[in-house]
This record gives sequence, structure tokens and C-alpha cells, in this order.
Amino acid sequence: MLFSIISLVATILIAIFVFWCISAFWSWLGRGKQVRRVYDQDLISADIKAKIQEIDAIKAAQKLNKGNRRAVVRLNRRQRSEVQKAERQVRDEFLNHLRLGWYQIVMVFFIGSVLGLLLEEAWMFVTAGVTESRVGLVWGPFSPLYGVGAVLLTLVTFKLRQMHASGLVVFVVSMIVGGLLEQLTGWGMETFFGAVSWDYIAGGIPGAITKWVAVPFLFFWGILGYVWYKLIMPDLLWALGVPTTRRKAIFVTLLSIYLVADIFMTIMCFERRAERDEGIPPANAFEAWIDENFNNNFMSEHFQNMVIGGQD
Repeated sequence: MLFSIISLVATILIAIFVFWCISAFWSWLGRGKQVRRVYDQDLISADIKAKIQEIDAIKAAQKLNKGNRRAVVRLNRRQRSEVQKAERQVRDEFLNHLRLGWYQIVMVFFIGSVLGLLLEEAWMFVTAGVTESRVGLVWGPFSPLYGVGAVLLTLVTFKLRQMHASGLVVFVVSMIVGGLLEQLTGWGMETFFGAVSWDYIAGGIPGAITKWVAVPFLFFWGILGYVWYKLIMPDLLWALGVPTTRRKAIFVTLLSIYLVADIFMTIMCFERRAERDEGIPPANAFEAWIDENFNNNFMSEHFQNMVIGGQD
């Protein structure tokens, strides 16, 4: 029990550290805070501009008096509340003007794939003591199911936010989206590639509807969707912003190319694995290269949580 608690605390600290690294890197890419960018782009109203100018004046006074501890201006509780309120107002007004595009989609997929994999592996270690590779792509620490789930939740909850949907509607829609994602992904993996990553019926999960959909996890998707709607999606899109610098645009473009290549290679590797199991030889030099570098042993070792072709 004590070991599980210590492991859970360590997992939380690791997640916080990862978030801090991403935030620091994104600040370097963007050269500045979102508040200043939307201020300069005239995306906020006059009253919020005035409040930001007042906050900037307080922060400037703090910076000028940094060397003199007695003269340091400290924000009181009311002033800190004003800062937070102004930032939320700017964030909400920014989201009202935002149109989701490839830039936000790629970054949400990337973050969801990496953090989803990290949390899943940490959770399996804490709850079951299992340490295994649970990646979903041949290159890099990515789990595309979580990436697609994050993208779908972002698109759906962003649309529901525009519609001013109630919490109940968000919960039900998120349940449906999550259930469909699991069903289509699980069915597609088994039908086209002969791979099974999870099976709720075989695992004895109570309330299993199909091999890939179970009532407890539908409720989980509903709760996750509501949390995403209220807490994660607004701040995530606010932090990502828009590609306002060349280095940010270049980074996301290169990341997009890499992810597309990674997904393509993963599909080809699973396709060749299924063909090898059926005794089908490679049809060209590219398939021969796949057989040489991504053979059955590699696939089994790399995708340890999957059953491929009826074998672990």
C-alpha cells in the first residue's frame, strides 16, 4: 500500500515536471505570454485592456524595486484575484475569436499521445505492477488512441462551448464519442491488422457491451469529457494559441511530417505482419525492407500490450 502511494506521488511529480518542460519550451517558441499577444492583436475589449495596463504597472513596479526587499510591491489577495480574472477574461475572449485549424489539431494530438501513454504506463505500474511497452507507433513514445481521443474531445467540447451546452449534454456526448472511438479503433485493429490491444470481455470487466466498449469506461469518457470541457480544453487552447512566430510554425510543420510518416510506417508494419502470418512474401523492395527491420520479433517486443496474429 505504501509503495503504491509513493509510486502515485512520483507519477504526479513526473507529470508536473513534463507539463513544466512543455510550458517552458512553448514560451521559448512563442516569445512571450498569450496575454501580451492578444493585447497586441487587438482581440480584447477596451475595459480589459485598461485592466491589463494596470496589472502591467504593478508588475513593472515590482521589477524596478527587486533589489530592495523593503520596497517590493506585493500583490494582495484582491489584486491577485484581479489578475486571474483579467487573464480568464482575455482567455475567454481569445477562444471566442479562435478558429481551430491544423496547428491546434497537431499539437493536441501530440500532447495527448505522449501524456496519455505516460499516464497509462504509470497507472499500470501503480495498480498492477506491470512494466511493459504500451506504445502505439513504431517511432517515438506515442499512443495514437489517446491523441485521437484528445483531438475529438477538443473538437467536440469546443463546439459545445460555442453552443453554451449544459454539463449533462457534455457528459452524454462525451460518453458517445468515447464509446465510438474505442469500438471503431478496436474493431479496425483486429479486422485489418489482426491485433488486439484490449478486450473487456476476456478481461472480465463488469458491464462489458462489446470487446472494446464497457459501461464503466463510458462513464469515464463522460467524466473526462466534462473535465476537458471545463478545465483542460480552454487552458490548453489558450496555452497553444496560434502560430505567431516562424520558429513555432516550422516546429509544428516538421512535427506534422514526422507524425504522418510514423503513422504510415506503423500501418505498413502491421499490414506486413498480417501478410507474413499468411505466408505472403514481400511484393517490392520497400516491403522487403520492412520485413528485415520490423520483423515479428520486433513487433512483439515493441507492442508488448498487444496480441498480434493470435500471439502475444
